[in-house]
Amino acid sequence: VQLVESGGGLVQPGGSLRLSCAASGFTFSRYAMTWYRQAPGKERELVADITSIGGFTNYAYSMKGRFTISRDNVKNTVYLQMNSLKPEDTAVYYCRASLGSHTYWGQGTQVTVSS
Repeated sequence: VQLVESGGGLVQPGGSLRLSCAASGFTFSRYAMTWYRQAPGKERELVADITSIGGFTNYAYSMKGRFTISRDNVKNTVYLQMNSLKPEDTAVYYCRASLGSHTYWGQGTQVTVSS
């Protein structure tokens, strides 16, 4: 089982990034997918999630209207489009796959928002 995040980097305030999380080793389409983030000195927090069936989405309040989660069950990939980025969005972003008691995590990708 593998979850590999990519797409992080350094971006100026107001900029955009698109994160990807490529999955392998399990039936991706059956799993709910979630993006979390963890800033230095802070606890990991939920960013957004998307269901396995129907693709229903949910966002943390501070990300609504700026971030969009989506999934491609053919490419076994979940995405996080991040717009209007702020310095407080700086964190390591992780993806998680979950189905019942089965949970898998990626290693994370660093996003730094700074001028």
